[in-house]
Amino acid sequence: MRDHRRLRAFDLADQVALETYRLTKSFPKEEVYGLIAQMRRAAVSIPSNIVEGCARESRAEYLRFLEISFGSARELGYQASLAERLGYFGKEEGSPFLGKLDDCEKVLAALIRSVRES
Repeated sequence: MRDHRRLRAFDLADQVALETYRLTKSFPKEEVYGLIAQMRRAAVSIPSNIVEGCARESRAEYLRFLEISFGSARELGYQASLAERLGYFGKEEGSPFLGKLDDCEKVLAALIRSVRES
C-alpha cells in the first residue's frame, strides 16, 4: 500500500479542502444546502479519493481513484468560478484560492500521468 501523506498532491488537496471551508463560511445563508454544500463536498472528495486510492492494492484501482479526485478538483474549480461571479467572494480572496486549486490540479495530473506510464 502507498502512503498518501508522502504525496504532494495529497498535501495540496488537503490545503484546498481547508481553504474551501474558510472561503464558504461567508457565503449567504441561503446557499447552505446549495453551493456551500456542493463546494465542500467536492473539496473533501479530492484528498479523500487520493487516500482511498492509496489504500488499494492494484495500480488500476489507484489510478481510478486519482482520476475521480481530479474530476472533483475540476468540479470545485467551476463552482468557485460561479461563486465569484455571483459575488460571494472577491478577487482578493479568490485569487490565492484558485491559484492553490490550480497547483493541486497540475500536481494531481502529473501524478496520474506518472502512474499511467509506470
